[in-house]
Amino acid sequence: MKSVYFLSTCSTCQRILKQLNLPSDIALIDIKQTNIDGEALDKIAGMAGSYEQLFSKKAMKYKALGYDKLSLSERKYRNIILEEYTFLRRPVIAYDDFFSIGNSKEEVNKAIAFFENLSPTK
Repeated sequence: MKSVYFLSTCSTCQRILKQLNLPSDIALIDIKQTNIDGEALDKIAGMAGSYEQLFSKKAMKYKALGYDKLSLSERKYRNIILEEYTFLRRPVIAYDDFFSIGNSKEEVNKAIAFFENLSPTK
């Protein structure tokens, strides 16, 4: 898997993508235009450790839809992400065995370092 899931209207995602030296073989997927599919979501949830790790509790709809008051199962997290792109934490970067999710300074620096050190043979 060589993909970046991001939101093109998100200035934070745009800033992060500009900081990365992404190789030409990575797919840039705007989740507003093309929501993540179940197979890809399952694959990155396996890399992340859970669907909850991929779920954005900062999304404006999180409280508006009352999810903050519910105890959500892994299955429910998965279904909500598949139904509404805004609940996928972003950006999600998956490149072979490398995985990064979210926009924390630590995650961004990890991604920057990975792509700077990526072998030109990949």
